[in-house]
Amino acid sequence: MFADLEPLLPRVSKPVQYVGGELNAQLKDWESAAVRWALMYPDAYEVGLPNQGVMILYEVLNERADALAERCYAVWPDLEALMREHAVPAFTVDGHRPLGAFDLLGVSFATELGYTNLLTALDLAGIPLHAVDRTDEHPVVVAGGHAAFNPEPIADFVDVAALGDGEEVVGEITDVVRDWKAQGRPGGRAELLARLAAHDGCYVPSMYEVEYAPDGGIAAVRPREGAPVSVTKRTTSDLDSWPYPKAPLVPLAETVHERASVEIFRGCTRGCRFCQAGMITRPVRERSLRGIGEMVDAAVRASGFDEVGLLSLSSADHSEIAEITKGLADRYEGTNTGLSLPSTRVDAFNIDLANEISRNGRRSGLTFAPEGGSERIRRVINKMVSEDDLIRTVSEAFAQGWKQVKLYFMCGLPTEEDEDVLEIAGMAHRVIQAGRAASGRNDVRCTISIGGFVPKPHTPFQWAAQAHPDVVDERLRKLRDAVNSNRKLGRNIGMRYHDGRPSLIEGLLARGDRRVGRVIERVWREGGRFDGWSEHFSYDRWTAAARAELEPLGVSLEWFTTRERDRDEVLPWDHLDSGLDRDWLWDDWQDALSGTEQDDCRWTPCFDCGVCPSTGTDIEVGPSGTTLIPLTVVGGVGRGPTDGGASAGG
Repeated sequence: MFADLEPLLPRVSKPVQYVGGELNAQLKDWESAAVRWALMYPDAYEVGLPNQGVMILYEVLNERADALAERCYAVWPDLEALMREHAVPAFTVDGHRPLGAFDLLGVSFATELGYTNLLTALDLAGIPLHAVDRTDEHPVVVAGGHAAFNPEPIADFVDVAALGDGEEVVGEITDVVRDWKAQGRPGGRAELLARLAAHDGCYVPSMYEVEYAPDGGIAAVRPREGAPVSVTKRTTSDLDSWPYPKAPLVPLAETVHERASVEIFRGCTRGCRFCQAGMITRPVRERSLRGIGEMVDAAVRASGFDEVGLLSLSSADHSEIAEITKGLADRYEGTNTGLSLPSTRVDAFNIDLANEISRNGRRSGLTFAPEGGSERIRRVINKMVSEDDLIRTVSEAFAQGWKQVKLYFMCGLPTEEDEDVLEIAGMAHRVIQAGRAASGRNDVRCTISIGGFVPKPHTPFQWAAQAHPDVVDERLRKLRDAVNSNRKLGRNIGMRYHDGRPSLIEGLLARGDRRVGRVIERVWREGGRFDGWSEHFSYDRWTAAARAELEPLGVSLEWFTTRERDRDEVLPWDHLDSGLDRDWLWDDWQDALSGTEQDDCRWTPCFDCGVCPSTGTDIEVGPSGTTLIPLTVVGGVGRGPTDGGASAGG
């Protein structure tokens, strides 16, 4: 359908994002595939194309002889209006085929604020918004990603939620659909969904009934016949067996990340109580030194990127991170191919590691996430990064030529008081003082970035009350005044923050139940799009929709967000098993309230969180006892555009 789309493109912003054909994109023969997937990242191309999860599934599925996968992203409102005017349906960027022609529409949610973009895609595709209205001829809508661990707010709109790692479960879903089609679609859509529900990790919301109590809470969630009482997440154990993506997509338009990314391990046992990603991806599974080296080599050769991101939730925690970084720096020395560790903890970081990372690249700055300003609040959230460690690390970095450090914090944490937030200013001041003393320069910089805290499911803070936006905004105002109270230091400190309003709506969507679906639909019908973008987000639209849809049911926006839960309350996601024992989470919540720390179970005895026995796997760490094999770097690999090689922009 590109012939219908092409005349519209000169009339929209960034038309190149809709044309496809990127380096390493795949377009398979339509007729030869028994099962066809459309994989959607529900945000703009510039955010969605670098997404590692979508790239992995795209390659895994396209390697199968009996399947194909094409990609799609959310279209900006300017193109949406033209598509409606000219009756052009939602499409994939690879084959420009209508989404409604596929067997499955897989949607990867990194954040709950992408829910309204799903409804736009369904509506533009001519797919009924509500799963109950779909027939055998409509795609099966599958939600995945971290935000799918509580899919109840979008239960009306999705057919299946895939919980956990996707590498293996997408293959099983493909097998089920293939066999059902080959058998003549017996039992129709209901039979297909029942077959999918029989597989671990596949949650079919329509096969569960929710009963509400008079006080507004959930009385019970009951599976219908054939559905399991609880759905367990999927865990991919041997990451070396899944070395994806092998050939990263190289964007045609500017994107948020332009680098080759290699996931060096999955999972985290640091136990940060606010971190949903760390909790739901347990246990830790490390990729081997050899596996990482082979993936980096393949990615650089296939893409021409001059930066390689070593990804994980805390990359410096890999048991062989020193060997990895030195081996890669040695391998690519002189090629202008740099390394980056996008996620690093102060207590796992050292200057030798920093020097290896920057040896072939740029010293753009160091980034750390203390998360809390005071030692007390860091004990509450179990993020035990001492200020002394931070000052010592940044002092050495400034002494060796770095000029900038970024620090990430949260505001609105459980038990937080004004003083906890104001201590961020003192920490930033001391960083500047230490940097000037260590470097002998006055131009060192510190940027503090503050986000509003959102309690998430499957974490110890799932019972916590969320701070109201007014509280968050007032504390941030006081913090800004405190930073600027010392003008000599404050002029070297940048402060970035968002107001608390989007966080409150994210909190509604994160911990909501099925009743929140009607709020999402109302917001979408009234124009809600791209709610993760400040220029498109409307707090008034969300609060008005919540009043109109929730209050007649005896609940409210505040009921879902700023209210603390008790131990016995049935939570909307209790029947979805992330592997974590509910009693362990509650006990850790009580430890948080008392300021008791929890150690990292990678290096200490097991704390019985429940993950390893429930997922049938265990913590997998090195050392592997091997070294990174040096490779002869071929001409063109990793060169910058001035050297005649491929550039990051293609």
